[in-house]
Amino acid sequence: MAPIPTPPAEPHDSPDAYVGLESARAERLAREKGWSNVRSLPPGAIITMEYRAGRLNFEVKDGRVARAWKG
Repeated sequence: MAPIPTPPAEPHDSPDAYVGLESARAERLAREKGWSNVRSLPPGAIITMEYRAGRLNFEVKDGRVARAWKG
């Protein structure tokens, strides 16, 4: 049987630090800090709820990050 892969470590970074930033700047900073996947979503978007290590989600309203969370 194949071994279960170990998920990559997430950056030591607080999602709250991105709230209020302009969305393009927030995405750029998140990638610089080591997030492998950054997803920007409009408010109320229908999304899958699977957890992905290394992914940072942004809810973007009027071009700014209104909410940010891991996974």
